[in-house]
Amino acid sequence: MDQQAYSPPPAGRIGKLFEEVPETYERTNHVLTLGLDVIWRRKAVRHALGGECLRTLDVCTGTGDMAFCLRRFGRPDMSISAVDFCEPMLQVAMRKPGSAGIRFLKAVADNLPFPDESFDLVTLSFAARNLNTDRDSFLKCLREFRRVIRPGGRFVCVETSQPRSRFLRRCFHAYIGLIVRPVGRWLSGSDHAYRYLAHTIPRFHDPDEFCEVLRTAGFAEASFVRMTFGIAAVHTAVVSSLSA
Repeated sequence: MDQQAYSPPPAGRIGKLFEEVPETYERTNHVLTLGLDVIWRRKAVRHALGGECLRTLDVCTGTGDMAFCLRRFGRPDMSISAVDFCEPMLQVAMRKPGSAGIRFLKAVADNLPFPDESFDLVTLSFAARNLNTDRDSFLKCLREFRRVIRPGGRFVCVETSQPRSRFLRRCFHAYIGLIVRPVGRWLSGSDHAYRYLAHTIPRFHDPDEFCEVLRTAGFAEASFVRMTFGIAAVHTAVVSSLSA
């Protein structure tokens, strides 16, 4: 069965895919992106940490790469919470050196266990595609992120994207189709997880479309910065400081 005929699992089963790969997840991602995911994440953190940022939340943290990056580059007095729906991923994160400085919790993205306006910043790193199972579900998650951000606070998301150039887009999609599934399967031992990944990357929004989705979710402002010829982007969305 080719990639075009592939039917992704329902939203409730996606977590099972990640349960197959926690020990190899970071290494596989570094190999598949030629190490660029590290650079993209650091650029996102630089965007994220401007202005007042004492209370931060990393959603869909996985093995904690983004949370640890925030800890490394953020203020010493910054509090960091990190949530994910996959217990094996969280277990890997909590075994890392320095994890004691981060509060890890198991939670789903569309029902966060925090009061309204709890955070100055919410981050999301290479997981928006997994939340984008359908438009309504994606909007529900984004509105939940908005709920826990204080007025004037920000949501920062780093994600694979779609190059503006049609030629580069075709090259990028060809790389995904030819490399991601077989190499991911070889490194991780899971065909299901990296077949799913190869399916989602070419189908995610381009930056302008994603900004429009963020505005529909209720963010007052949305902008983006393309990276590496447009194959990834950092999106920043702001919660209005005005009363509703």
